[in-house]
Amino acid sequence: MGTANLNESILNEEILEDQKKNRIDHMTYLPGMEILESDIMSQVISAMDAYDYSRYTQKDVRRALEKDNRTPEDFAALLSPAALPMLEEIAQAAQKETRKHFGNSVYMFTPIYIANYCENYCIYCGFNCHNKIRRARLNEAEIEKEMAEIAKSGLQEILILTGESRKKSDVKYIGEACKIARKYFKVIGLEVYPMNSDEYAYLHKCGADYVTVFQESYNSDKYETLHLAGHKRIFPYRLNAQERALKGGMRGVGFAALLGLDDFRKDAFATGYHAYLLQRKYPHAEIAFSCPRLRPIINNDRINPMDVHEPQLLQVVCAYRLFMPFASITVSTRECARVRDNLVSIAATKISAGVSTGIGGHVDDIEDKGDDQFEISDGRTVDEVYQALLNHQLQPVMNDYVYL
Repeated sequence: MGTANLNESILNEEILEDQKKNRIDHMTYLPGMEILESDIMSQVISAMDAYDYSRYTQKDVRRALEKDNRTPEDFAALLSPAALPMLEEIAQAAQKETRKHFGNSVYMFTPIYIANYCENYCIYCGFNCHNKIRRARLNEAEIEKEMAEIAKSGLQEILILTGESRKKSDVKYIGEACKIARKYFKVIGLEVYPMNSDEYAYLHKCGADYVTVFQESYNSDKYETLHLAGHKRIFPYRLNAQERALKGGMRGVGFAALLGLDDFRKDAFATGYHAYLLQRKYPHAEIAFSCPRLRPIINNDRINPMDVHEPQLLQVVCAYRLFMPFASITVSTRECARVRDNLVSIAATKISAGVSTGIGGHVDDIEDKGDDQFEISDGRTVDEVYQALLNHQLQPVMNDYVYL
């Protein structure tokens, strides 16, 4: 190792050691973070801690499959190891439920990453503040150029993403991106850092329709070891983000655990139960799930999900469908084309296409491009995904909402 690299390595170790000594309590809100008078988090964590999936039998799974309306207890059975040998039956039941509520429609969208600056230190994420990647932030002209190019594909829904940096991607900056997006798209989603309800209200006024927040893991002890610095370290503020978004007027909220960070069965159960409780509290809310598995990132290609193989992924997706039949379920380009096509044929109802997880990835003449958040597995274009859906006797849908 050269002298410069050695000095840099020593400096990084000193920075991390200093951060460790001064690490903030992950359960204590920071100044400026809105605290809700809500018991949703305590209910979710209590139910997850009590969830012993080893006690369920195939008889419990069979009982859940025979019902028309399934309880959280049924959901727990469907996620248990006892359900895996019955996966074919579960998939058939999930497909039947999907067709009942969605027909053969599958909604298409694409993400646009407008900035990858981040103030968090999440050890599994390519955007983390200590990962040495090319950082970039699109200006308004570049955002419009990217969106205009995406719109040429025929897509009418877009998901706007940033790294989690209030300094580099403040609320006003995200709001301006929403206003630009409204010129080109009918539906606008956000996957950005958690905010207060008044900030969500502002972004909704700017044109945003829904907010997705990945809790990553609902195990607060594990969460603390994965999120070493930054606002994301504050576990309860992140967990209550969807409720603040609904209070801010968003019509839809999305939920996800990053499957493979911890015990995926408990994380999937907590994700579903969290959505279930919010649906009961806010009946008007449109609920969506994502089912991401870990993917390799720049400077760490050894990241892989723990024990979440294709059968387990299918089990989670089907359990979500059977528990909350009206919910939208997204399958991202973290999965390969074969897996994605299989999941939308059974239970998923939303699929991304023409994806780039880098900054400025849709237009060639943007000079300052930023590195990707993670490696994608399905690089198909919008036309290719559209045709694949038709080949599976599914109907691609570009827009699921009409403003009057």
